[in-house]
Amino acid sequence: MKAVIQRVSSASVTIDSKIVADIQKGLLVLVGIEDADNQEDIDWLGQKIANLRIFGDENEVMNLSVKDIDGEIIVVSQFTLQALTKKGNRPSYIKAAKPDVAIPLYENFVQHLEKELGKKVQTGIFGADMKVALLNDGPVTILIDSKCRN
Repeated sequence: MKAVIQRVSSASVTIDSKIVADIQKGLLVLVGIEDADNQEDIDWLGQKIANLRIFGDENEVMNLSVKDIDGEIIVVSQFTLQALTKKGNRPSYIKAAKPDVAIPLYENFVQHLEKELGKKVQTGIFGADMKVALLNDGPVTILIDSKCRN
């Protein structure tokens, strides 16, 4: 699993002119799933995101997690994170999991994050044409690949 984690002051997801997710201070997480992903990837990545210390403490040092600040999370599925760009100029998405594999893993990932966070995690809608708006705070953007743990 690959994730782009953005620390946000606010973020929202709109589908067909309707806001389906809307948060204030917290994280916008874009997640790309590949066929090789499994429960171990979900557990590791969910724990890592929930405890990632990227929010400022009383001294404005990045020392607090989204859990510590009682922040919110939006998770958006984004198969394009699995793009291969080595050959040519058109990305290949051959590594991206098809919906029959990706949807259950995505839903499980969201549920795992909810357990880690102790509250509801908002989402986009898998496979929909989404408009994602955010106010990146910092900016702070972190890339994590569950296959690169060491």
